[in-house]
Amino acid sequence: MSGLVQSGRPERILVIDDQAANITVLSTMLGQQGFEIAGATDGEEALRLLAARCPDLVLLDVLMPGIDGFEVCRRIREHPETKHIPIIFLSSADDKDFVVRALGAGGVDYVTKPFHKAELVSRVRTHLALKAARDSLRQLAEDKDELLGILAHDLKSHLGGMQMSAQVLHKRAVTLGEPRLELMSGNILHATNQMFSFVKEFLANSSAERGMEIKLEPVALHEVAAEGVRHYAEAAQRKEIMLHFEGAEENLFVAADRAALDQVLDNLISNAIKFSPAGRNVWVTVAANAEGAECRVQDEGPGFTEEDKALMYGRYRRLSAVPTGNEPSTGLGLSIVKKLMEAMGAQLRLESTPGQGTTFLLRFPTAVPPPS
Repeated sequence: MSGLVQSGRPERILVIDDQAANITVLSTMLGQQGFEIAGATDGEEALRLLAARCPDLVLLDVLMPGIDGFEVCRRIREHPETKHIPIIFLSSADDKDFVVRALGAGGVDYVTKPFHKAELVSRVRTHLALKAARDSLRQLAEDKDELLGILAHDLKSHLGGMQMSAQVLHKRAVTLGEPRLELMSGNILHATNQMFSFVKEFLANSSAERGMEIKLEPVALHEVAAEGVRHYAEAAQRKEIMLHFEGAEENLFVAADRAALDQVLDNLISNAIKFSPAGRNVWVTVAANAEGAECRVQDEGPGFTEEDKALMYGRYRRLSAVPTGNEPSTGLGLSIVKKLMEAMGAQLRLESTPGQGTTFLLRFPTAVPPPS
């Protein structure tokens, strides 16, 4: 088996050892196997070489002057572009504590000096093969996510148009007083709403899974919450649910990402309405507190059981409560809320008793208002 990656270029190995003679020995040994070898005699030089060009594998001495092998490994692992490179530690010390520290620092293997050629080459090939397999799987996953994202985005555009047409058709059928046409158009509208809701939540979940770019900036919490309440006022009215907004002063700014906060409140308010019976209340409250600011979304719905609480933040989880108006439910909303709140560094707290409703509490640090 030659030392080639799929592109046909030789696999590149970076040897880091303060003894130039060891680099020469390894360069000769591995160069004969078709690998491209680069060498560095200290940690700083190694990190400069890594920044200039990523190798496919690193052979790293443990004991070096200046930055030792453990620190070099830690720095390699903390950088996004190099964190997946396999690192094999090399050392003349056959000490169990060294092995544990090396693997704990992020090494994938530990080889003692003097080297046994066949063993070292075998381990190098094994870890390069594992890296190639991981890289291939990672690329397949990225390609799959990209393809699904494109399909879902296109579906969302078409379903949005279908939803509007179905709404107009259903209203027309109700006005005409045609029971059969009203039933058929109602079925079309319900199915379209189900598909549109799933695609919208799927896209939001994909964005959260990929780690959407969070930009913390001063956001008017009162404004975002009030907008969410306005958005769902009609839906609440259709279900005869009283939707209340209690806001603090309008200049209460928090450190948050506006798009992420919009998504969080959209999910929580829609869920509160979705799972509440007719005639109940939903409150959205914004207030300052000793630690910053908070927003509460409270309902009088069925609440969460202990079994629900153990599962509620998982993807595609169906819990004990069911929508009271036959609304669509994907099981993604709370998973998205948790991911986005964690990404913003904000606190998410649940207060719920079965049969007595649910309160979600969102807490943020306050921020200085932007200059007007």
